[in-house]
Amino acid sequence: MKREIIITGDGSKTIHIPEWDEQYHSKHGAIQEANHVFLNMGLDYYRSKISYQKDTPIAILEMGFGTGLNALLTFFDAQKTQTLIQYTGVEAYPISSEEIKAMDYVSLIKEEGGQHIYDQLHTTPWESQQEISPSFQLTKREQRFENIVDQDAFDLVYFDAFGARVQPELWGEAIFKKMYIALREKGILVTYAAKGSVRRAMQAVGFEVERLPGPPGKREMLRATKV
Repeated sequence: MKREIIITGDGSKTIHIPEWDEQYHSKHGAIQEANHVFLNMGLDYYRSKISYQKDTPIAILEMGFGTGLNALLTFFDAQKTQTLIQYTGVEAYPISSEEIKAMDYVSLIKEEGGQHIYDQLHTTPWESQQEISPSFQLTKREQRFENIVDQDAFDLVYFDAFGARVQPELWGEAIFKKMYIALREKGILVTYAAKGSVRRAMQAVGFEVERLPGPPGKREMLRATKV
């Protein structure tokens, strides 16, 4: 399937799939969306509202590793807040080295050593845990969502699949049941999606679901808690 690089509303790039008219990130701003949905409403919320012990790692599962943007932003957030992170990224179709180079996120986030870290996130081997820094461990798994079998393993899920319009099978009860099982008690799942059918599928498998203000260009998003 053809993929092309586009510039989003905040100047950051993402990958566009013309056949689906779908992007890896919001066309209104890839970095803005990632910061709002996954960092602010996900990681920040977990640290402030859940019984979080600072010397205990937060285990994050990202469904859709994609360009590595969410992992990159989480890495630098962890360094600033002295948070220990065990990050697992699941991706069925890893992007190419040419696409990785084209993203150029580091020129916008302006973090020291950003290019080196971004390269590490993509060049470390798949299927094994790698230490990116003393506070950030990364495991990348080349895996379809349907094959997730983790149980009580994660505190936070970044659910960043392609939209339900083009991949409805990833937004139904079967996948969200897997996410519920993969999360520990009081674990949370955040996603940019806000469709009623998605919210109902989450509730049907046991999640308590909140509608929250969405990122730029989107009115709402969802956060689900395992209760």
